[in-house]
Parts: sequence; structure tokens; C-alpha cells
Amino acid sequence: MIKKVSIMVIMIVTLVVILGSFMSVMAVTGEEVLNSEQATELVKIKESAKDKLAEYVEKYGSTPYGVAAYILNIVRIYSIPFCFIGIAIGSIFQYVLGIRKLDVRDRGLVLIMTFVTILLICQVLPLIFAIVVNGWRG
Repeated sequence: MIKKVSIMVIMIVTLVVILGSFMSVMAVTGEEVLNSEQATELVKIKESAKDKLAEYVEKYGSTPYGVAAYILNIVRIYSIPFCFIGIAIGSIFQYVLGIRKLDVRDRGLVLIMTFVTILLICQVLPLIFAIVVNGWRG
């Protein structure tokens, strides 16, 4: 009983500390944000994304195809670390935690197969899109 109470107290103190740090971050005024270097960096990132989107629109010849190609490229890039993390978690479930429990080992195998499938789809889909749009559409 004492352990449960002490764990609850530690959790509440941790929650208060985390919320307190968020509140101090949110107290920045709008002028300070506009004058900071992060704002100029965000503007640069936004402009480069707009330029890259304009390149895709020009390359594919229409706005819907360009936007779709841009989104598929972003999905292709960000799916790699996401799926590697998922495969690592599935491997931990299968080979570390699943040594003693078969249901956990099966869950790990399912996670690995799912993330490998998602990775393959996310890597091949932009290629298929480019072949279909540029090949069949002319």
C-alpha cells in the first residue's frame, strides 16, 4: 500500500514539473517569436517546401499530380525511420520478451511483418505513381 502511494506521489510531482516547464515555454510573446532566429528558419523551410512543390507541379504538368508526387516523396522519406523503429520494437517483442511467452513472440512476428509490408509499400508506391503518370498519361 505504501509503495502504491509513493508511486502515485512521484507520478503527480513529475506531472506538475512537466506541466510547469510547458507553461514557461508558452509564456513567450508574439514579438519575441517574430524577432527570433527560429522564425526566419521556419520561413526558409516553408519557402523551400513551396519551391519543391512547384518543381513537382512543373514536372508532372498539373497541380493534383504534383501535389500527390510531393506527398508520396515525403511519405517515402519518413517511412524509413518509422518502419525501422517498428521493426526494432517487433524484434524486441519476438526475441527478448517472447522467449517465455508465445503470444508475445507471435505479436512480435506480426509487428515485424506489418512494418516490413508498410516499408515496401511506401518505397514502391512513388515509383508506381511515376510510371503510371508519366508512362500512360504521356
